[in-house]
Amino acid sequence: MLRGAFAGIAAATAWAAAEPLGRRLAGPPMSYSDVRLLGAPLAGKRCRPVGLALHLGNGAVFGAVFRLLGGRGWKQGLAAAQAENVALWPAMAVVDRLHPERRSGAWPPLVTNGRVFAYEVAMHAVFGVTLGLLAGRD
Repeated sequence: MLRGAFAGIAAATAWAAAEPLGRRLAGPPMSYSDVRLLGAPLAGKRCRPVGLALHLGNGAVFGAVFRLLGGRGWKQGLAAAQAENVALWPAMAVVDRLHPERRSGAWPPLVTNGRVFAYEVAMHAVFGVTLGLLAGRD
């Protein structure tokens, strides 16, 4: 499990590093990112460090569970990350109602936004492939 947790942290770091490219390619609102999604409700404008810490923590938990359930290799990592993306997507309706970036009008509605969904698919792919490669095959 520890190897999975470290792989998850590394995969979440890869995701955070790839966010600017993902925004350019998928075209969601320029301020939208998972780091901001997680951090803004708790830290407002200074959300980057808080959001990054939460993002890395989520990656560690996901990676540990991935290994615990026997996940190995990039294909399984990709499949697990995309399954999580699809399973959690309906929660964007809650984000649309409560997130400060939505309430202020900085972000458009998210749950119906195809560009945000495309961005999430791409970023989950980065995470999943990285996780699967680093979690190893034993």
